[in-house]
Amino acid sequence: MFGSGHKRSRVPKSVALSRRDTLGSRLLDIYQDRELQLRLGISLVAIVLLVVSLQAWKAPFSYRQGDYAEHGIAAKIDFERVDVIGTDLARKRAEDAVPLIFIHDPQILELLDDKLRAALGEIAAAKSVERLSEIARKQFALDEPTAQELEDSFSSEWYGRGSPQERFETLRTAIVGPDMKMAEARIDSMVEEFREFIQPIMETGIISADSIRRESITPDRRLRIVLEDQPLESGTTVLLPRVRLQDQLNEAGQMGYSWETFKTLTPEIRPAIVQWLIERVSPTTTLRYDQATTTTEIALAREKVDPRIERYLTGDMLVSPQEFIDKEKLALLEDEYEAAELQIGNGARLTRTCIALVMVSVLSLLIGFYIVKNEPQIANDVQSLITFWVAMIATAFIGRIVSFDPLRAEIVPLLTTVLLLSVAYNQTLATISAFSLALLLTMSTTGEFNQFLVLMSTATAAIIPLQRVSSRSTLIKTSFISALTYFIVGCGIAIIETQSITEVMQDTQFLVMSAKGAALCLVAGYLVAGSLPFIENAFGVVTDMTLLELSDPSHPLLQDLVRLAPGTYNHSISVASIAETASERIGGNGLLARVGAYFHDIGKMLKPQYFIENLQEGACSPHDQLSPAMSTLIIIGHVKDGVDLADQYGLPQPIIDFIEQHHGTTLVEYFYHEATKQAECQPDHKTDAEESSFRYPGPKPQSREAGVMMIADACESACRTLTEPTPRRIESLVDSIVMRRLLDGQFDECSLKMSDIRMIQDSVIKSLIAIYHGRIKYPDGPDSKKKSDVRDSSHEQPTIAAN
Repeated sequence: MFGSGHKRSRVPKSVALSRRDTLGSRLLDIYQDRELQLRLGISLVAIVLLVVSLQAWKAPFSYRQGDYAEHGIAAKIDFERVDVIGTDLARKRAEDAVPLIFIHDPQILELLDDKLRAALGEIAAAKSVERLSEIARKQFALDEPTAQELEDSFSSEWYGRGSPQERFETLRTAIVGPDMKMAEARIDSMVEEFREFIQPIMETGIISADSIRRESITPDRRLRIVLEDQPLESGTTVLLPRVRLQDQLNEAGQMGYSWETFKTLTPEIRPAIVQWLIERVSPTTTLRYDQATTTTEIALAREKVDPRIERYLTGDMLVSPQEFIDKEKLALLEDEYEAAELQIGNGARLTRTCIALVMVSVLSLLIGFYIVKNEPQIANDVQSLITFWVAMIATAFIGRIVSFDPLRAEIVPLLTTVLLLSVAYNQTLATISAFSLALLLTMSTTGEFNQFLVLMSTATAAIIPLQRVSSRSTLIKTSFISALTYFIVGCGIAIIETQSITEVMQDTQFLVMSAKGAALCLVAGYLVAGSLPFIENAFGVVTDMTLLELSDPSHPLLQDLVRLAPGTYNHSISVASIAETASERIGGNGLLARVGAYFHDIGKMLKPQYFIENLQEGACSPHDQLSPAMSTLIIIGHVKDGVDLADQYGLPQPIIDFIEQHHGTTLVEYFYHEATKQAECQPDHKTDAEESSFRYPGPKPQSREAGVMMIADACESACRTLTEPTPRRIESLVDSIVMRRLLDGQFDECSLKMSDIRMIQDSVIKSLIAIYHGRIKYPDGPDSKKKSDVRDSSHEQPTIAAN
């Protein structure tokens, strides 16, 4: 078929027996195929989850902060909204109107009159200021003043009346009077007037400077003074000056203007009495802030304030023409959207959901059709199918959540998934998925074509350079390209809308949001680059970076192979070169084929002496002592041994697939024929020559590269048996091997076409001819032999022309 021989016509015997393919027969096949039903069920559940993740029963909210409203935005319905700012202002006013609660303990003030009596008695008994205690001198300011005390309004008046001794005499004279015997009566009178003098602070208490600073109390802040263990209603509401001692002692204070009513507390000693009072009261406070009660009262006051309602009628302008949507305008539009959603009935929501379900189903059918025709590794593997749908659903779900302000990061999950699919599978599937996801995200978020255009162009810019991922820097460069595309396309659309480059360039908010979106594209690229090992495990794929690492000859498995089975190693190297060239010829992954060839026969290293390429010349084969069936088990066993070694050393699944599939379900022909001969001679052992016992367990090649590997492996091994590997013999041998594999159905489960097989055959033939090319035989003389050796070392011999 592929050689130069005569064409043969083959009519399948099953043609006459095949039934007509009808819709009913197809449905019957689906009903009988449980695995197909499982995959269809997974896809149906995924479609429903996609609709749920997109919240298809809701209308899209098309406005975003920074959007340009060329013609303005008018209200579509009558609606009301809570005026958040107005309500907050009203509640703040109500909060400020609540007085701070202070608990008053007058016990300290009640003891002041007795303490004053004792202090005045001490002054009356002393003859000079030196006879007074240090405490008394300090309290009555009978010592030398400091600079700070001279600046104090209360202290400066008293210090300005002479020396300490002079001030002492003034104070003692006022207390004793003309006769020492009158001192006690005068002190009683002074104490009585002092008790009346401090009556205002006895009622409301004294607040400390620390409390004022800690609670940030302003002079106009109202305070409620409540006695200890008394109900809140019994308290007195005052302003700050009413409970601050300095304000009370001023002329405008209650205590300050009450001086004129006193007789014994004469103007000469009033500064001393004030100084003593300040010294006794200032270090302490009679008011304790009740934070818990105050907080409760504030909360109650805020709750009593009804929300301020704003009413809008249909047609009212929510956003003025040629205005950008800011944060406040966006909140107003969101309130209108929520009001509109509340007016939608269950019937309308059900209709919207059904329409969305149909649209998602159509997109899913398009993706599914492509997968069934071109991606059998997804269509036929439940785990791969689930992984694909999980990626799609997660992208839709996360993309919708993060699409709103202030994140607006729907490009991150979209671009991440697109890069993952491009790396794991191919650019076509990534493009189809990007189109579907961009369309679904646009439908569920803004509903604007502009957004779809930006998302799709950015995803496309990321897909185009990702034909091969040879290094992580490829992903980083791709993310830079997509970031640049995002920024340029976004700005271009804005310029078209506004008809003004200047206006767009001056819109700082828009430029910041566009730059943010571009930066998010870089985030997606770095995210994928950093998670490549996890991607390979999740999708069951291997990237070029991993393949290049595995191709290192210093890999432990390859080192063991060259040490234990050198003939198998040389065979693997030759097959790798042939398979790589052939795979690239049909547009496959040549690197994957080469690395797969390196490891495809590693199972032979466990029993290398049973494989002819590892036998020394003249050595006896161990198979001479074994039955054909036993020899077949050993030969076939190298596949299972290779898989076990690959699992032990952590080789990726695509490489393990090469080990499992490179023989498919082919027949071990030599030992099968030997068993057939023995069975003919021994009729009682006819069952020992059953063909199924001499076939590899498979599976058959599932990928194009695995199919190439099967052909290259068989052809390279067979060429070693040729005594004279001329081009014609090589071509005939390859044609025969490929035909047998084709007729045996070994390529039925991979996507190789007849044209691909023809190109593979031509490539393998050329590679084998190059490997087994002839050489000129030089004379045996010393000089000629020397020249021959030199030429052999430089690989410059001409080949023998094939007839």
